[in-house]
Amino acid sequence: MFFDISVPFASTTPPWPDDVGFSCGWTCRREDGSSVNLGVLSTSAHVGTHADAPLHVQSSWPASESLPASVFVGEVQCIALPADHDAADDITIPVLQSLLGAHVPTRVIVRTGHSVAGGAFPANWPALREDAATWLVQHGLTLWGVDAPSVDRRTSTALPVHNAIFGGGAFVLENLALDAVPVGRYELLAQPLAVHGADAAPVRALLRAFREASGASGLAVASGWRRGALRPHFAYFNG
Repeated sequence: MFFDISVPFASTTPPWPDDVGFSCGWTCRREDGSSVNLGVLSTSAHVGTHADAPLHVQSSWPASESLPASVFVGEVQCIALPADHDAADDITIPVLQSLLGAHVPTRVIVRTGHSVAGGAFPANWPALREDAATWLVQHGLTLWGVDAPSVDRRTSTALPVHNAIFGGGAFVLENLALDAVPVGRYELLAQPLAVHGADAAPVRALLRAFREASGASGLAVASGWRRGALRPHFAYFNG
């Protein structure tokens, strides 16, 4: 069973305020005598489901072509914040421990309940506290995904969560559609497009129900990836 957890790049998907929304224009049309219909897309990379590149927050950090595909494929833990978790409240280490237990998975996606998937840009959403982001990567996290438009607060300019995650050698997914996904373990299939020179890349993100019987072979690529090989300081982007 698959869950499509992608927010589409579409004209109906609300972009960040003052950002460029999605549009599809035409350079050639069959109706005008051309042999084909030929489209041209215009969009911010942050409209639908996407993976930020480290370049998004630091000009000296790697761009979208260096996002390692293996990080975005493999076993993932889907968690959900309690319904009474206020959007103004941080996601702290104790909150994470209550949701994850004693072990930090390699990949985690979280349903905050504040997403553009409903057709409106959220006024606010919960985000990791900086020390919680650091704690996650120190305990082996390689991918943190959210249904919110950003892993940081809407009003943040320092972007401490982005910096803590990228600085620790991990990565992020944003604008996931998780409302219909039960909490639990899945196989994540969410490779970024091979876009060069950008600060983010669109993603078609899927979850496949994780089955113990087939999990060993299905997740072999992900389990064979060693986080320690990615250090230090983005050395993994070069190989």
